[in-house]
Amino acid sequence: MPPERKAAAPLNGMSVDVEEWFQVGAFEKTIDKADWDRLDSRVEANTDAVLSLFAETGTRATFFTLGWVAHRHPGLIRRIVAAGHEIASHGWDHQRVFTMTADQFRADLARAKAAIEDAGGQAVTGYRAPSFSIDKRTPWAHPVLAEAGYRYSSSVAPLRHDHYGWAESPRYAWRPLADADLIELPVTVAEWGKRRLATGGGFFRMLPAKLTDVAVGQVNRDRHGAIFYFHPWEIDPDQPRVADAPLRSKVRHYSRLGAMAGKLRGLLGRHDWGRVDAVAAEEAARLA
Repeated sequence: MPPERKAAAPLNGMSVDVEEWFQVGAFEKTIDKADWDRLDSRVEANTDAVLSLFAETGTRATFFTLGWVAHRHPGLIRRIVAAGHEIASHGWDHQRVFTMTADQFRADLARAKAAIEDAGGQAVTGYRAPSFSIDKRTPWAHPVLAEAGYRYSSSVAPLRHDHYGWAESPRYAWRPLADADLIELPVTVAEWGKRRLATGGGFFRMLPAKLTDVAVGQVNRDRHGAIFYFHPWEIDPDQPRVADAPLRSKVRHYSRLGAMAGKLRGLLGRHDWGRVDAVAAEEAARLA
C-alpha cells in the first residue's frame, strides 16, 4: 500500500522505467534481442545511482520494471522495495503493446508480473506500457489489464508524436472501462495554446527544465498530480554508443546525458513527489 500522506497540494508521481540502455525503442531495429545477454549490463549500477539520488532528496517513487530485468537482477528489485518505493510492471521485454494480440499481451503481463513479484515479494498493481504503446489501436488492452487485477495503468502519452502518442486521450486520470475500477494516469504534458508538449525522459534532458515546471504547475492548479518519468540509463553518460543506429535515434538517446542527474536533483527539490500508486489512489477517489 502507498504510504499515507497529509498535504493540501496534489501529490506528483515520480516514476522510473527500469530497462537496459540497449532495450529502448530507439534501438529496437538495430540491436537484436538475441544479443541482449552478450551486451554490457549497466541497469543495476544505474538504478542504484537513482536510488541514491532519491535517498539524498527524500523522494519516494515508482519503478516500472521489465520482467526481463527482474529475472536477472532480483537483488536490485529487493533494494528498490526495501527503500520504500513501489515496484510495478513495464512488461517482459519492452515489446510495444500495439504489436501484440490480446492473448500475447495477457501472457506478457503474466510473465512479467511473476518475475517482478518473485524478486521483490511485493504485489504488483501498476503497469506502464513500453513506449507508451497503449492507444486507439489497442481497445482490448485496458480490459486485459483489469482482468489481470491491475489497479492503474500509466501507459498513455496524450499527444501526437512520431514515436508514440494518443492525442485524443484525456490529459488527466480517466476510467477507460465502465465496469472496472482501473484508472489510466497519462504522463504529464505541457499545454501551449492548442499544442501539447512532452516533458519527461529525453524531452526533459534536452529542453529547458522550466517547461516541466510549467507543466507541473498547470496540472497542480487543476488539482491533479503530475506524472513524470525517466530511465536509469539517462544518468549514464559513459554507456556504450551504438554506431549503426539511425542519426535521429542517436540524437534522442545520447543528448545531454551528463546533465540529467543535476536537472533531476533540481526537479525533485522544486515539487512534491511520491509514488504513483499514491497518486492513483487520490485520482481514483476523485473519479469515484
